[in-house]
Order: sequence, then structure tokens, then C-alpha cells
Amino acid sequence: MSSFKAYGKVNELEQSQLDARRKTRRRVVIISLSSIVLVCVVVAAVVGTTIHKNNSGGKQSSSLSTSVKAVCDVTLYQDSCYSSLGALVNSTHAKPEDLFKLAIQVAINELLKAANRFSGDGILNGTSNDTLSKAALENCQELLSLALDHLNDSLSDDKSLFDVFDDLKTWLSSSGTYQQTCIDGFDDAKAELKDKIVSYLKNSTELTSNSLAIVSWISKVVSSVKLRRLLTHPATTATASYSEGVPEWLHPRDRKLLESSDLRKKADIVVASDGSGKYKTIHAALKDVPDKSKKRTVIYVKKGVYFENVRVEKTKWNVLVVGDGSTATIVSAGLNVIDGTPTFSSATFAVFGKGFIARDIGFRNTAGAAKHQAVALMSTADQSVFYRCHIDAFQDTLYAHSNRQFYRECNIYGTVDFIFGNSAVVLQNCNIMPKRPMAGQQNTITAQGKIDPNQNTGISIQNCSISPYGDLSSVQTYLGRPWKNYSTTVYMQTFMGSLISPSGWLPWVGNTAPDTIFYSEFQNFGPGSSTRNRVKWKGLRTINSKAAGEFTVHSLLQGNKWISDAGVTYKSNL
Repeated sequence: MSSFKAYGKVNELEQSQLDARRKTRRRVVIISLSSIVLVCVVVAAVVGTTIHKNNSGGKQSSSLSTSVKAVCDVTLYQDSCYSSLGALVNSTHAKPEDLFKLAIQVAINELLKAANRFSGDGILNGTSNDTLSKAALENCQELLSLALDHLNDSLSDDKSLFDVFDDLKTWLSSSGTYQQTCIDGFDDAKAELKDKIVSYLKNSTELTSNSLAIVSWISKVVSSVKLRRLLTHPATTATASYSEGVPEWLHPRDRKLLESSDLRKKADIVVASDGSGKYKTIHAALKDVPDKSKKRTVIYVKKGVYFENVRVEKTKWNVLVVGDGSTATIVSAGLNVIDGTPTFSSATFAVFGKGFIARDIGFRNTAGAAKHQAVALMSTADQSVFYRCHIDAFQDTLYAHSNRQFYRECNIYGTVDFIFGNSAVVLQNCNIMPKRPMAGQQNTITAQGKIDPNQNTGISIQNCSISPYGDLSSVQTYLGRPWKNYSTTVYMQTFMGSLISPSGWLPWVGNTAPDTIFYSEFQNFGPGSSTRNRVKWKGLRTINSKAAGEFTVHSLLQGNKWISDAGVTYKSNL
């Protein structure tokens, strides 16, 4: 806030304006102090409870217990919140950051215990001949490692808590998703084995959820102050506009790379199946990428079909893969669930390393509809971008697993749940083309997997086109079905062909959906866009322009401050 200047004589109008500004600033200060006091009261309550417990041999005063309970009321698992935080806070000078970091630390401790239980085959107890369960166990080991990485990232960021709310919510949301994916991997296992997995992860999932709830609550308190501050300064209020852009977290030099006509000439590594490049496979080229590099590594993959399963490992940061065109350069494989590969491991192209970009390249899984879940592209990479890509399979084509993702001008083909996962993802100006499924199957475009109301996740499909690939006149096609209890999906300003069923949405089981889902359609058009005969679910919301604006690139991924800058059109404010 700028300092006051000295004034000479002023007229009555100027004096009244000056007084108004002083009152406004005074209110902002009061609101800010009140918010800080509110958070400090939370910390003091926890500290006081612990001190009293230590001094009284474990007995707690009812008033302090009530205060701590009030803190944990923002969480889904209040008992675990109370016991875990109350036992650890032992400083009379704890700050809000301390409280939050303690919540994460206890989650890490529990997750480490759980991870140790997954370290051997003993967990399978005689079912080691079950190929799918063995593969699911291996997935769990990797998923829990990723969850720990994200929890540790939440602790290790050297910025103030108040500067990284959106990053923290993303990482904690993803940590919860990794643990849930581990559990989901045993859906087809014996019930007692699935129950064992759930019990092993019970504490860590609850404490991860509590950490997310706490930071979300603090964020809302701080945001309310920022909102009031914005409202008192009309000049800073954003106006509706159309603009060109990609995420702000995409470094300016990377934006230039995406726009560059000679990007391929500037490549650091060239891959060519005919031997004219440094490597013949993408897998080999990725080994040449330095670990955790902050510098962009460009891999040019010449036209051709590359029959390989590719993994961009979590240590391979800031990789840009560019082909000669989405149907000229194609990565192809056929792993699938029916043949013994869990969904999470079936991807033809899997991305783990953050800051990944793909342009002008195709990914396909050739397993076919009869092989059920068979992923073409899976990304769990934070801040990943896919531009002018071809993504083709049948069931579970695009696995937007977790973290923040953006897809622009991509062609996506599939049948059952073919855009799914629990990331914060926006698809813009994409062509979504349902194909002919197996006999007796129905097409469902999306299956969103939000498991916690505090997760900042959801699928947003904006300015896209939905049309059939082939004859679907005898096939029912739906916009999606709720995979998890808080499934969140919004279609906006999208063309919907006549293939869309009038009821719009399909239940996961039974005849209805949980009231806690959030499904909506806003300003769509085309013969399949009429909402007159849509299902009558409580979770199917009618939203106004303000609510729809929460699902734009700028708002759904607000931690990334998406700004138009590289020729990608989007409506920044609805």
C-alpha cells in the first residue's frame, strides 16, 4: 500500500474523498488483523491444549478441548486431527505455518509407515500368483513414493505459506489421489485383500485430507481479505475480455519455442526410427535428459510409428517432445487390464516429470475395445501442456491423473470413460470423438475422480466439439458418469452433436448419483446440448456466468496465473 502524501488546503469534495480513503484503508487493516488473529487463535488453542495436557498428566480443560475441536471442525476426520495435532504442538510461539507444517508432518509419518508395509510380497498372503494384484502392489509402491514427494514438497517450499496456497492445495490434492489410486488398483482383487489395503492407508489418507482442509481454510480467510481489498480499489478490478495465451508458469522462452517455426531445428535431441537421429527410440532419448533440469530439453521425434511404452520419469523435468504432426509421429503400444496390466501402468505414454510439454505428436493404445481399460496417454505431471496432439484408444484413453494440466487443439478418441482422472484439467478447442464400443456398451466421455471436497480438481471442457467417429446411431453416448463421490465436470461453450443422449449423464451404479457431485453445462450449443430432458440429480447444477468462470483456465488453475501470451485463445472472464 502506498504511503500518504502531505496535503495543503483541500476543498470539501477532496476532503471527503480523503476521509473515505482513510476509512477504507482502516477497514482493510482491521479485516487483515482480524484474519491474522483468527488464525493465531487456532494456533493458541492447540498450543494451550497441549501445554495444559502436559501439565495435568493428560487431563484437558473442556474449554481448551472445545477450541481445538473448533479448529478440526474444518476437516473431514476430526478425531484424527485432534489427536495428531494436539499431541505435537509444544511451542507457545507457534505460527500458522507451524500448525500447517505439523499437520503435513504427521501425514508423512503415517504414509511412511504404510509404505513400509507395501515393500514386500508378504502383503499378498498366498495370492502372489495373481498377476494383476502383484502389478497393483508394484504400482502402490510407486504411487506412495509420489505421494510422499508431494507431501515433502509442501514442507520444503521456501516461500511463505501465504504465497503458495494454490501450489500446496494442488500437491496435497495429488497426494490424496495417489493413495486412492493405490486402493483402486485392487478393485478386482479379493475383498479381504482390498480391505487390507484400505486399512493400511486409513491413517495417512485421513491426515493428508486434514492437511488439505486446514490449508484450504486458511486460504479462504486470506482470500476474503484480498477480495475486500480488490473491491476497494476499482481500478484493479478485472474486466471481461478475450485474450491469447498459455499458462504463465510456461517460461517466456518456452512460449517462444512453442510458437517457433524452427523448433525442430533447435532440438537438443533428435529421435528417428530410420536411424537419421541420435536415437531410434524415445525411451533411449529420455535417458539423455539431465535429472531435475531447470533448463528446457527439446526432443524432436521425426515422423514414423514408434512401437514402445514411454515413461517420462519424475526426475525428468521440463521436457518438450515435438513431432512432425499429430498423425505423422505416433507412439503406439497395447498394454491393457485384460492381459494383466493395471490401468495406471497401461499407458502407451506416461508423464511424471513436471513441466512437460508435447506438441504435434500422437499417442495411441491399440489393445481394442475387448481389452477394456487401456490408456493411450497418462499424465500426473504438474504444469503439463499438450498442444495439437492425437490421443486415441477405446476405454480410458486419456488419464489426466493428478496435478495441473492443459490440453489445446487435441483430437481425443474413445468409448468408455475416455477422459478420466482427478487432476485440475482444462481442455480447450479440442475435438472429442466417441467411437463405436463393444456390443452392448454405452459411451461415457468423462469419469472424474474427486474424492475430497477440499481438492482443487475437476474436468473443464471449454470451446470444444463433440462429434461421432463412425456410425453411432445405435449407441447411447453420455457426457460422463460420477466415478467418485465429489466428481466435478463442467462443459462450457462446447458444440454437442446429436449423438449425446437427451438425459446427458449416466449413473456409476444404480439409478442416481451422489448429491455431492458437481456437474454442469453452460452456454453449450448444437443438437445434443438441450438440457430439457437431462437427469434430475441434485448434483447436476444450473450455474450462472460467475460460477462458470470458476472453471476457466484462469480460475480453475489460478495458482498458475494463466495469462494469454502464446496464441492460445480462451475467455479469461466469463
